[in-house]
Amino acid sequence: MFATAIGPCGIAWTDAGVVGFQLPECDAAATRRRMTSRFPDAVDAVPPPAVQRGIDAIVALMRGECVDLAFITLDMHGVPEFQQRVYEIARTIRAGATMTYGEIAERVGDRGAARAVGRALGRNPFAVIVPCHRVTAAGGKTGGFSASGGRATKLKLLAIEGAQLF
Repeated sequence: MFATAIGPCGIAWTDAGVVGFQLPECDAAATRRRMTSRFPDAVDAVPPPAVQRGIDAIVALMRGECVDLAFITLDMHGVPEFQQRVYEIARTIRAGATMTYGEIAERVGDRGAARAVGRALGRNPFAVIVPCHRVTAAGGKTGGFSASGGRATKLKLLAIEGAQLF
């Protein structure tokens, strides 16, 4: 668990990289409960240097600094291949920019897969590191966001990053 400008966040890792990130819930206890339910075998520990660099970058991003989180190594063991491809594309969206579900579907190679892209992003265990908040619906609509706070959290993150919306 660590503090950010938008509240306490959580991160879990293995030797292979980050396996999960948690945006703030209603309070620190709720965020910790969510992390415990997602990662029941996790224990509080001092992050290794690579993970600490990632935490520092996330904190800076949430303060409004233009930070690229692409250097953070993710452990995607068990993540289906389609989701991995979607996450890799989403990670190329720079802070302050957006891309539509359809644009990601096109890059994955299936123009008709916008809903599948949305489902993949709805299951994103690496929110913010895989910036699903930067993915919007067609026609100038915000689209969904499965993290605590839903669309309000998505809009807050986009505002912090200085995204120009519709």
